[in-house]
Amino acid sequence: MKKLIFTLFIFLSLYAFGQHQDKVDFIKAKVYLSPVLKEKTIKGGVIYRFNVLQNVDSIFLDAKNMDFSKVELDGKEMDFNATKKIISIQNKFEKGASHKLFLEYVAKPKQTVYFIGWDDDVEGNEQIWTQGQGKYTSHWLPSFDDMEEKIEFDLTIEADKKYQVIANGNLLLKTNNDEEDPIWIFDMKKPMSSYLLAFAMGNYDKQVLTSESGVSIENYYYPNDSLKVEPTFRYTKRIFDFLENEIGVAYPWQNYKQVPVHDFLYAGMENTSATFFSDAYVIDSISFIDRNYVNINAHELAHQWFGNLVTEKNSEHHWLHEGFATYYAYLAEKDVFGDDYFYWKLFDTAKVLSEISENGEGQSLLNPKASSLTFYEKGAWALAILREEIGDSAFKEGIKTYLNKYKYQNVTVANFIAVMEETSNYDLSDFKAIWLEGDVFPIDAAKDYLMKNSSSLRMYYVLKHDDEKNFNSPEILKNSELATELKLELLQQKGDFPELELLPLIASEDIRIRQFAAQKMGKISEELKEFTEPLLLDNSYITNELMLYNLWSSFDYDRITYLEKTKDIIGLPNKNVRLLWLTLALFTPDYRPTENVYFHRELVGYTSPIYNTEVRQTAFQYLSEIQALNNDAYINLIKATNHHSWQFRNYARKLFDAVWSDQEKKKEIEKIVNQLNSSDLRYLKTKLN
Repeated sequence: MKKLIFTLFIFLSLYAFGQHQDKVDFIKAKVYLSPVLKEKTIKGGVIYRFNVLQNVDSIFLDAKNMDFSKVELDGKEMDFNATKKIISIQNKFEKGASHKLFLEYVAKPKQTVYFIGWDDDVEGNEQIWTQGQGKYTSHWLPSFDDMEEKIEFDLTIEADKKYQVIANGNLLLKTNNDEEDPIWIFDMKKPMSSYLLAFAMGNYDKQVLTSESGVSIENYYYPNDSLKVEPTFRYTKRIFDFLENEIGVAYPWQNYKQVPVHDFLYAGMENTSATFFSDAYVIDSISFIDRNYVNINAHELAHQWFGNLVTEKNSEHHWLHEGFATYYAYLAEKDVFGDDYFYWKLFDTAKVLSEISENGEGQSLLNPKASSLTFYEKGAWALAILREEIGDSAFKEGIKTYLNKYKYQNVTVANFIAVMEETSNYDLSDFKAIWLEGDVFPIDAAKDYLMKNSSSLRMYYVLKHDDEKNFNSPEILKNSELATELKLELLQQKGDFPELELLPLIASEDIRIRQFAAQKMGKISEELKEFTEPLLLDNSYITNELMLYNLWSSFDYDRITYLEKTKDIIGLPNKNVRLLWLTLALFTPDYRPTENVYFHRELVGYTSPIYNTEVRQTAFQYLSEIQALNNDAYINLIKATNHHSWQFRNYARKLFDAVWSDQEKKKEIEKIVNQLNSSDLRYLKTKLN
């Protein structure tokens, strides 16, 4: 720690780039961190520079569950008051003065910093990563939960030499001393809100790309995933170059990094210059058609402008983050996958939004408590319509002006609308009333937009008004000139299919049509058997999974054949094919009976914390359905009831409650409780009271 604090003073810079605050303006921070792995705590220090805008007798920072060992103001030790939520310093701060505040502390984060893989015996899977999500950085750094306090943060991190460290900004220096753990020094040039501060530590390699404008793009990956780098990060450079050109404002940070992390809380998070995303999106080439990272890639990158460069004042203006990132991600996908992909995606979201609206549950985009669907999808629609109303040129000029005018500042929807009205010379009162303030989704306007811009959607709406025979005509579905999206929508409208009508779909050259056919199948007849069996090994893990189950269920005399053909398929990152295969293998008496114990052991093994939550949940589900939970599975289930992901935690608790209600299983669980530590038993203890 002494070495870390010494480094802190060496690299202190007086450069300031401040933002408006009420009475005090914090402008620069030098942050120094040393994770204590066994204790899952953070030893830290921070030097803040701030200016006094008005006379004030105290300052405070948000600081959750921290112990402070030293607080100094301009080199003088100060008394302070620290609660579980804040630290405050009493002093007469005079208008016009500038100060340096130094805090040394130990943080015990209950959230926001996640220590992954330190409690198991697997070598090399250890990680630490952060997730600020609006206001939670104060769990590991005395900082500001308010988005309006923008600061230039520089991070210095001491870490075990076995691991890579990734953080915001440019890596200035990594010390190299065989006798000591290295120190990583990261520099930011511009200010940002505290919630966008982040770091990750783990076992990574990286791919380095360079954008057309010369920005370095670092794509991180686990060393054993080298063959998944290309499909995972496919189109990254193209997306980056497209967004810079489309937005019209240069990427605002020094470099860009993308880092997969284990058991992430969301799909991705747009930390300034360093997107963290779920490693459930690290895929192979076959997975790309079923699940890929392209949309998340584009969405989080778009946030570097919309959310990071310009930041909402509060949640009432959340559209300025999520609606914009969603819209520009769709535009990037349009550039990659074509116009039909873009317009049919908008069509799909319009259907959902319209249905919600018709049920009286529509929401205004200015409602701070609106759903993600409203902020993301209705928000994207609002931008598409705005662009249509004022024209492409005026829209792009307005976006450019808006970003340049408010860069590194906080904004409101009113700020944005004013800029767009000024640059377009267009009164947006009606647009604001209908699309931003209105609760009802304007489905007629959405339909007009789609029909105007997409030939395949024009055809869809025409066909929809024709008679049913024409609407479901096989000739239309066989037409090679029609967009796949249109064909799939027509197929979906048809509903149930007589078995023989699936034959042309099974034989389709389009993998998405074949996948649709697999989804429509149930019990397969002998007449269709030879036509459906090739789908068992189609280039889609979703199709593989569906057909393995359907064929296994339909032809018991060929079950061993189907299991042999698919025994080496793992599937998507959630191991969808392998988990089903193990379950079916256990249910096939004549299939390798002497190996059943190994199949069961493997299936139970997938409930372990070393696997992502999707894998674990499916494994728990299958084991529960076939009544094959054992002591190891119970231990993993008990641990899962305290998981940091609320979705998975809730699933685990629901399953545990069901198991606990069975008296025999309850007795089995009571016998293994002594194998767990107190923190693992938090939820179980609520059942014992």
